[in-house]
Amino acid sequence: MTDGQESLVEIEALSRQVAEAILEHDIVRLISHNDADGLSAAGIMCNALHRKGILFHAAIVSQFDQSTLDLIEKTSNGPVILCDMGSGQVELTSRIKEAIIIDHHKPTGKLEHIQFNPHLVGIDGSTELCASCGAYMVARQMGDNTDLAGLAIAGATGDKQPMKGANKFILDEAIARKTVTSSRGLRMGDGSLAEIFENSVDPYLDITGDKDKIKVFLDSLGIKGELRNLSEEQLMKLSSVIILKLVKQGSLPAVDSLIGDNYNLNREVVQNIYDFVNILNACGKDEKAGIALSLCMRDESVIDEAKVITRENQRALISVIKKAQARIKSARSFRYVLLEDSSGTGIIAGTMTRYLYPDKPFLTFNEIEGKIRVSGRGTRKLVGKGLDLAAAMREASAAVGGMGGGHDVASGATIPTGTAMKFIDLIDSIIEKQLKPKA
Repeated sequence: MTDGQESLVEIEALSRQVAEAILEHDIVRLISHNDADGLSAAGIMCNALHRKGILFHAAIVSQFDQSTLDLIEKTSNGPVILCDMGSGQVELTSRIKEAIIIDHHKPTGKLEHIQFNPHLVGIDGSTELCASCGAYMVARQMGDNTDLAGLAIAGATGDKQPMKGANKFILDEAIARKTVTSSRGLRMGDGSLAEIFENSVDPYLDITGDKDKIKVFLDSLGIKGELRNLSEEQLMKLSSVIILKLVKQGSLPAVDSLIGDNYNLNREVVQNIYDFVNILNACGKDEKAGIALSLCMRDESVIDEAKVITRENQRALISVIKKAQARIKSARSFRYVLLEDSSGTGIIAGTMTRYLYPDKPFLTFNEIEGKIRVSGRGTRKLVGKGLDLAAAMREASAAVGGMGGGHDVASGATIPTGTAMKFIDLIDSIIEKQLKPKA
């Protein structure tokens, strides 16, 4: 038996244990994160619970903190399923009487609760088996739910996870059952080229959001119309020019992820995976998570509303990114920007490291509702040099009376107002030590 096969056996055993714990109940509370992965995970569980006749009450939150515990206390006295959260906040999770956890963040302590987490079987959850993939593995053990694999692949795509290991197992199963279709091409959403470049932050180019520049760009190529209708020659021409732009921006890692395998979600109401991921992220950040979950439950009636929310959200994001570019500050080991009442700060930080400044981590600070929310993003190359944003966020936030955590490459924190500069000094020293060349 190969290492991969052994891991899969362990994963399925863990999935079965969690599924059996869920199936013992007639009613559950479901709490999940508001990004594409968390929403896909919640969507998978909602479908699986509904098919088993288990009553559920779902809520989507932006972070797992004391307010989430208060919400659980007010609305549930029974079992709570936590998706995309819980493993990395033992001090909070341990206060929930009966929790079932489906998470992929690195556990920070020992929990008595039943949990699915790839780290428990020696798999790095930041690169494999995100929350939606974990939810899918659990759902497979709850009944015939293999048609939900497209949601798992969408969540992995949203979390920028490669299709390797257990993720590839899910993808291969989805393709074999025709739940997902794979093809090679530009990894972008559907629609007219002009609209794609006007509203998309992935890829983020020097023409993004500028109608005049986009028109000049497309006219110079002699290309127009819908992306899906381009000939192979036109597609190659467009791809080559985009790659050149990314190289000029210094975004070499983004080149590899721009062209490759595309996945069509044959069973979902939005079939282009990048459109679906964008919609989930936009609805989650815009506090319209109900619409995102409705899409995951295959309700076609909300598609138009979801597309409007997404278009407005992406335009607002592009506007904030352009403003943020003019306000970027530098610490010794990272770049950062201070914002107020902004949304999508994680996407902003990700765009900065992915497309504009990949040489250092990027942090966004957003003062909102009497607290400061910090989002940090790095690159796999930086992680290879020692970067661990989860550990850095956890240590620095605790020192100023906040809390934080996440993954080595992407993490977040919440800190009290007035502590941003102290936090910056602390995390600067931590990251600097992490990235210091080993003797």
